[in-house]
Amino acid sequence: MTRLFKILVKIILWFIGLSLAFVLLFKFVPPPVTATMVMNGDGITKDWESLSNIDRNLVSAVIAGEDSKFCSHNGFDREAIEKAIKRNAQGGRIRGGSTISQQTAKNVFLWQGGGYVRKGFEAWFTFLIENIWGKRRIMEVYLNVAETGIGTYGAEAGAQRYFGHSAARLTKSEAARMAAALPLPQKRSVTNPTGFTRKYGNTIAARIDVVRRDALDACVYD
Repeated sequence: MTRLFKILVKIILWFIGLSLAFVLLFKFVPPPVTATMVMNGDGITKDWESLSNIDRNLVSAVIAGEDSKFCSHNGFDREAIEKAIKRNAQGGRIRGGSTISQQTAKNVFLWQGGGYVRKGFEAWFTFLIENIWGKRRIMEVYLNVAETGIGTYGAEAGAQRYFGHSAARLTKSEAARMAAALPLPQKRSVTNPTGFTRKYGNTIAARIDVVRRDALDACVYD
């Protein structure tokens, strides 16, 4: 038992050391590839852009659509998590009430799916990036690694694919449509949205002004 305990301690220490090293590295260096990109098998189209080259409309749109408390939480939205736990207790697909920080941690360091085991690792990496990267870097990485379409990753590649121009000049409508499709980019249409996606996009577009008015994106631009 003593030997097994020592081995376990070494594994934990190695994991902590490696995870810290990668988080520190990616604070300054763009993540070159993610598990999601490799495992999807649809090819990889991406083009890293600094946050200063991504229109603020998209930042406001993803906050409006994905995580309105992004600037006020510490990486975890307790209310959303409690609601997710209640839904999960009723059975069906596990939902996590993920924040943008959690989604970024998952997209960069982990894999899709995996249930509670992956969620545990996700919590650890979320804690690290919140305390080492800060909100602006989290948003920058999120908007560069999030899947925006089949085999397409990041705001720039998505903007070029759907609108034929740079992510540096997205209208509120364009940004809202991209944000509305983010949860299911392989199934939701950005260019010709219908049904729920169209209504959700319109709702996000209307909320962009609310995000600006209430400074819900202020932490990204301070």
